[in-house]
Amino acid sequence: MFPFTPKHIEQARLYLRESAKLVAYRKDITSPQVLEAVEAETEALKAAIKTRDKATVEAQMERLDNACRHLQPNHQHSSWRENVEVFVVAISIALGVRTYFVQPFTIPTGSMQPTLNGIISQAADQPQPNPIMRVFDWVVLGRNHFDVVAQRDETVLGIRESRWLGIPLGLFTYTLIETDSGSYSVSVPKDALLSDKRCVPGRKVNRGDIIARGHTTTGDHVLVDKFSYHFVRPTASNVFVFNTAGIKTHENVYNPGAPSQFYIKRIGGVGGDQLRIDPPTLFRNGTPATEPAFVRVMAGTLRAPVDGYRGYSNGPERASFPLLGNPKAVVDVPKNSFFALGDNSYHSSDSRDWGWVPEHNVVGRGWLVYWPFSRHWGPVR
Repeated sequence: MFPFTPKHIEQARLYLRESAKLVAYRKDITSPQVLEAVEAETEALKAAIKTRDKATVEAQMERLDNACRHLQPNHQHSSWRENVEVFVVAISIALGVRTYFVQPFTIPTGSMQPTLNGIISQAADQPQPNPIMRVFDWVVLGRNHFDVVAQRDETVLGIRESRWLGIPLGLFTYTLIETDSGSYSVSVPKDALLSDKRCVPGRKVNRGDIIARGHTTTGDHVLVDKFSYHFVRPTASNVFVFNTAGIKTHENVYNPGAPSQFYIKRIGGVGGDQLRIDPPTLFRNGTPATEPAFVRVMAGTLRAPVDGYRGYSNGPERASFPLLGNPKAVVDVPKNSFFALGDNSYHSSDSRDWGWVPEHNVVGRGWLVYWPFSRHWGPVR
C-alpha cells in the first residue's frame, strides 16, 4: 500500500475486497436481483475511487454496504431461534441418554419392600404438620399429607379417583370423597384413602369429625442402567427391570392387547439354574444362595421378620404359586431366560406365578434411587 494513499480510498478498497468475499460465499443461495444490485454498487464504488473525492467515495461505500446487507442471513428473531435450537438439542440428548444409557422408573407396588418402597399410605390421628414441614416432607421424603374434616353433618357415600384433564400422571391424580351434601377433593390416590378406616361409605359424620387424615409416600424413583448389560450378562441377585410383553402376567391375561408394563424384581436364577424354595431359604443348584442380597432376604423367619424381610416363600399366606409352590418343587430355568423374584416374597407376583423372563424383555439393571431422599437413597442393593 502506498504511504500517501488517502484513508477513505483505503477503506473503499477494503469494502470492495470484503464485498467480493461475501458475494462468493453467498451467491449460491442469494437471488439474482440482490447479486445484480451488489454488482452495480460495486462498479459505482470503483468509479468513485477514481474520482478520489472523499464525499463521493464515502456515500458510495454506504450504498454498497446497504446492498450487501441483503446478502446476510436474516437475523430477525435470532435469539428465539437459538433458544429453540438449544431446547431441541437438550431434548435430543435427554432422549438419547434415556434410550441407550439411563432411564428413570417409579416403584408402584410393594413387591420389592423393604429393598425398594412402592407407594405407602398411612392413616394418622394427629393434625398434619405446618406448611413449612409439609413442603419439607414432600421435597425430601416424597410424602404428601391429607386432612379431610367434615364441614357439616353428612354421610360418606363413596370414593372416586379422577385425573386432571384425563392426564394419567400421578402428579395430576386426585380423589373425590363424595357425601350426601357435597364432595371433598384430595390430591392423593384412592388407595391412600382406603387405608384410613374412617373413610368408608355409609359412615355418618358430624361437623368437625375427621373423615380421612394421614399421609402417602411416593414410591422410590430409580435410575435404571440400560448400558452395562450390553457388555456383561445379568447375574443372579441383580435387581433388574423388564417389560411384560409376551409374559402371562395378570394384566396381560385379563386385558390382552394392552400395552406391556415394566416390572422390577431380583434375578433369582439365570438360564441353566435349578431353583427350589424351602422357606425362608432359596436353593440354587442344590445349595442355599450365598449372594449377600439373598442372604439378607433369607435372614427373616415367618414369625420374626428381620429388618422387614421374611425370607422366600412358596406363595402368599395360605396359598401357593404354580411354580416352586411347595418345599420339594424345583424348576429349571430355560436358556436365555431369568427367574424373577420379589424381595417381599409373600406379597409379590413374580416368576413363581407367571414363569420366567425372556432375555429380550430385559430393560436394564436397577442402579440408583435418586428420590426421595430417604434411607433407600443411593445405589440399589
